[in-house]
Amino acid sequence: MFQVQRSTQVHDVVVIGSGAGGGTVARVLANKGIKVTLLEAGRMLTPAKDYKEHKTPYDYDHRGAGDAAEFYTGKMQWGYFAAPNGYWDMEGEPYTTAPGTNFRWFRSRILGGRTNHYGRITLRFSDYDFKPKSFDGLGWDWPLTYDEVAPYYDLAEQFIGVTGSQEGIRTAPDGKFTQCPPPRVHERLVRDAASPMGIKAIPARLAIITKNHNGRAACHYCGQCGRGCVTASNYSSSQVDIFPAMKTGNLNVICNAMVRELITDDKGLVKAVSYVDTETREERTIHCRVCVVAASACESARLLLNSKSTRHPNGLANGSGVVGRYLMDSVGRDMAGYVPSLEGMPKYDTDGMGGGHLYIPWWGLEDKKKDFPRGYHVEIGGGFNMPTLGAFNGTCSRNEGFGKGLKDAIRREYGCYVGLSGRGEMIPNEKSLCDIDPQVVDRWGIPVLRFHFEWGESELRQARHMEQTFAEIFDRMGGKLLGARKPELETPTISVPGAIIHELGTVRMGADPKTSALNKYNQAHEAKNLFVADAAPFVSNPDKNPTLTICALAWRTSDYLAEEMRKGNV
Repeated sequence: MFQVQRSTQVHDVVVIGSGAGGGTVARVLANKGIKVTLLEAGRMLTPAKDYKEHKTPYDYDHRGAGDAAEFYTGKMQWGYFAAPNGYWDMEGEPYTTAPGTNFRWFRSRILGGRTNHYGRITLRFSDYDFKPKSFDGLGWDWPLTYDEVAPYYDLAEQFIGVTGSQEGIRTAPDGKFTQCPPPRVHERLVRDAASPMGIKAIPARLAIITKNHNGRAACHYCGQCGRGCVTASNYSSSQVDIFPAMKTGNLNVICNAMVRELITDDKGLVKAVSYVDTETREERTIHCRVCVVAASACESARLLLNSKSTRHPNGLANGSGVVGRYLMDSVGRDMAGYVPSLEGMPKYDTDGMGGGHLYIPWWGLEDKKKDFPRGYHVEIGGGFNMPTLGAFNGTCSRNEGFGKGLKDAIRREYGCYVGLSGRGEMIPNEKSLCDIDPQVVDRWGIPVLRFHFEWGESELRQARHMEQTFAEIFDRMGGKLLGARKPELETPTISVPGAIIHELGTVRMGADPKTSALNKYNQAHEAKNLFVADAAPFVSNPDKNPTLTICALAWRTSDYLAEEMRKGNV
């Protein structure tokens, strides 16, 4: 049984979720003098205790291996991230999938959310990404333009610190960049192999500072970004947004707060937030003037769908019926190969920044011969960093024996593997969505999400194009692909839905309340004191990672909200 605790205090703004969107909103509003209360379902973050980027395998039982040992490297696809409290499967917090659906949902339960775990690839959407329907007739146009978002891209990049270079490429808009470290040997090989194919590799755009910035120390190139960053050289909303905002005295953070529903008044406006204190199991109610939901795309949809009332029988802000619908994830195809020309190269520290120092933006925008719409970018992996592709565990699984023979194989193969990862656009479809499972609840008694998902033919053809492109690049490098290539007639390999962790689009914005949940400021059509500030408002899913656009739109929403509060409109 839950004990119920209610308070009569009315908070100015309650923000739900502390990731890129929630952290940005909390910081911007707090800096404007607005009192903000931030609710986070997970626990407080203590970087010096929780982050492990300077730990080595011998600091852990079984050298960080085995189910019973504390993890060291993390299993980026199906296990754990080494940054704290990120989960593919959470005890007591299930989700379900409809028959025929395979969907994986990664969640974080700690201050800063998934900004503690992501790869920090920081890309602007292009002009045509905001008008996809006008561009090629597919999907829907956003109710805003690139020019409206661009000033907030500037603000976000300058505040966060993003590496990059001015290239004048339409598919990769230039921004306010800091200098990126030079490419490493394996990246130069990929660049040189791709160039004759008309494919250009450029300096990576990463939310990692290479010079001291806003009180944060420059990256010291330990290469362990997946384990967190004690120096805050990497962007995370906890260290860069929330902790500084708390110092203003205008931000109050409540952790271990699992939000159950939003409570509305007789006018349909949000008047309170009901949440469970996960430490005491008390159910609490916090009243608010304004509510900003930023719990991550699917969690935000779940919260709105569970917030039913007489005025909102299908869920809050869901009069259009679009909440939960048009769920998208990035198209993913990873391929790796062994490059013999790297054998015998002197071993040196190639850690650098945690991501690649080069990446390949989409090069086929004007290609009329390709058999799929839109496009993808390519991320490059390799080098001598500790958990590098093919090093140690990979070598052990490919070579029999132990002792000298195995050690020789490790020395020979270490640093000789290169990985290429395609990340492409999914076209929204009616069959991909999340709704409320009518029978399953979590440990707090809250109904859980049920996923329905289907890749379309456009995505499958795009994945095949990735396979063909990557195979040619490896051929030009003299590399040997791991695993057999798929014959042309077979279905191409494509990522499991959800695996790229770019899910978005479940509470989309639009000009028409009949076909959208939010206006272009992320304000609910049906409740003017409700805003959504994560990836849920996205109308499309371009081939760019979404975090920078989440930050930019959240900043834009915050400016709009502050002005509406000043005018007394909310």
